[in-house]
Amino acid sequence: MKKRLFIAFLLCLLFIMYIYICAIDAIPSNAILFQGEELKVKTIFGINLKSKSQDYQAILTSSSVKDDNSQKIGSTTVEVNLFDKFKVKEVGVSVIERTSVIPVGQISGLKIYTSGVLVVGMSEIRGTNNQKCKPYENSGIKEGDMIVEIGDTEITNTNKLVEVINKSKGKELDIVYLRDGETLECSITPVKTSETEYKLGLWVRDSAAGIGTMTYYEPSTGYFAALGHGITDVDTGELLNISNGEFITSRVLSIIKGKEGLPGKIQGAIDNQTKLGTILKNSNLGIYGKIDEGALDKIGLTKEMEVATRNEISLGEAKILCSLDGETPKEYAIEIEKIYINNNYDNKSILIKVKDEELIQKTGGIVQGMSGSPVIQNGKFIGAVTNVLVNSPTKGYAVFGDLMIKEMRSVN
Repeated sequence: MKKRLFIAFLLCLLFIMYIYICAIDAIPSNAILFQGEELKVKTIFGINLKSKSQDYQAILTSSSVKDDNSQKIGSTTVEVNLFDKFKVKEVGVSVIERTSVIPVGQISGLKIYTSGVLVVGMSEIRGTNNQKCKPYENSGIKEGDMIVEIGDTEITNTNKLVEVINKSKGKELDIVYLRDGETLECSITPVKTSETEYKLGLWVRDSAAGIGTMTYYEPSTGYFAALGHGITDVDTGELLNISNGEFITSRVLSIIKGKEGLPGKIQGAIDNQTKLGTILKNSNLGIYGKIDEGALDKIGLTKEMEVATRNEISLGEAKILCSLDGETPKEYAIEIEKIYINNNYDNKSILIKVKDEELIQKTGGIVQGMSGSPVIQNGKFIGAVTNVLVNSPTKGYAVFGDLMIKEMRSVN
């Protein structure tokens, strides 16, 4: 009986320890706050935050962001303590000035290029001896991996990959690839498939293209944001690790209305169009880059407005700004149904519902291509449309505007 009680006690203790480890691990190592904003992280009993500097103590207490401009601009460290006795983690916090942006809402095209070549598939191949084989088998490489180097040669695109493989003449190749930020290595021996060709049995891709909505332009820095979500590979579903890209003008060809269970989409063309800016970052909170000089006259700019923090967002009426059929961006009525105030992790921050009959008539609600459409409430930019609810196309999600600004700051 005592043994069973001891085992039960031990299991409970291990479970409690596991909960605390998970809670501590979930606290971010870095955070960016607007001036006057409170650092909001999920904690449980016994986990406390303490600023190392008295100048930044305000980031740990609730305050009115509308009136509090006394908070210092700069960087500090916040300690995460367990029962005020054990320091278990540190959070680097940067406090930035509040800013204003110009909401755009213009559907544009994009082209992106990966940092290396992305493995999107594998297939059996037939050599010149008519034997079927899988050169990649047992190498450890798999779909979603990014090949960045073969031997001493940097792999920047598929043409370079093919060139290096053919030059090998069938000799074993040392391959360096990335997986979830980790650098790994393997060796594969190419198989001769013709007099001049050798293959690894890997399907790869080095670029992607599509259309989406430019969210805003920040006049003070010249940077822009778009989509509100990241660009993922169509085959692997993984976020693309990009080296660079271009945001360009596009032509809207048609709109397929969304229906319950079947999301709609805006179809467009990006051939022979004009470059608007350079894409510098692809993240789960959108794509970010620098506007090209002279491109502003090709963007349908509206008036400049302040970026609201999540504390300033309220349930009820709001508007989204988007362009359809190649027209000038126009405001459409929506309703904010729910605000996930503590969401600092993904792009589903605000639950919205389209109320505008004209927009519903044109699109059925939220459709692919509208991602990035700015959301405006009380004359302030509060976020961008990111997702549609497949079973209810008039409903979807938006990401907080403050999250987008903070993500953009990591670019410049």
